[in-house]
Amino acid sequence: MAQILVVEDEPGISSFVAKGLRAAGHQPTAVATGREALAHAHTGGYDLMVLDIGLPDLDGFEVLRRVRGQGSTMPVIILTARSSVDDTVAGLEGGADDYMPKPFRFDELLARIRLRLRTETAPPGPTVLTCGDLVLDLLGRQVTVGGTTIELSARELALLEAFMQHPGQVLSREQLLSRVWGYDFDPGSNVVDVYVRYLRRKIGAGHVATVRGLGYRLVALPG
Repeated sequence: MAQILVVEDEPGISSFVAKGLRAAGHQPTAVATGREALAHAHTGGYDLMVLDIGLPDLDGFEVLRRVRGQGSTMPVIILTARSSVDDTVAGLEGGADDYMPKPFRFDELLARIRLRLRTETAPPGPTVLTCGDLVLDLLGRQVTVGGTTIELSARELALLEAFMQHPGQVLSREQLLSRVWGYDFDPGSNVVDVYVRYLRRKIGAGHVATVRGLGYRLVALPG
């Protein structure tokens, strides 16, 4: 269970995010101002921060600057209605680990949170996974196929990571639900099949084989 600081001044969004995080097994603390965010962050008791930019007192960029100025390496995911390239660059260069524009889907936010927490707490290990012509940079969140960079959503990225952590191994739908979604999900849902189709469209259908009655398997194709 991770302690997550949610900094959001819109009550509806704040409540929605906090409720979803609790359902996923995390412990959220919601605050509505930049000064509250700094006071909480200063305690060092949080594993990750979800930070809005348009706060009523301190701009979220200023909150981020001060948090990093205190030496904190806590992962920060910016969640904001500002979606211009300049704002994205400012957030990432200011020390944010990820950037999600509003409106957003909670499952994608949760996937990004899980990825950042896993990166932060995992013991030292390979940060680049390779399977044939597929290369996944875990820290840079970048995928290349035959040397060409492919854009994946956070959920697609998490699914590919699950496959690449177990190359050649058959993974059942239940295993993929547990590894990628990480919370109770209707076992009768076809969400895994849907995301496998999405993934195949982007990395090439031949990279993911269907093993009838069992699940899916990542296939190493030559570069």
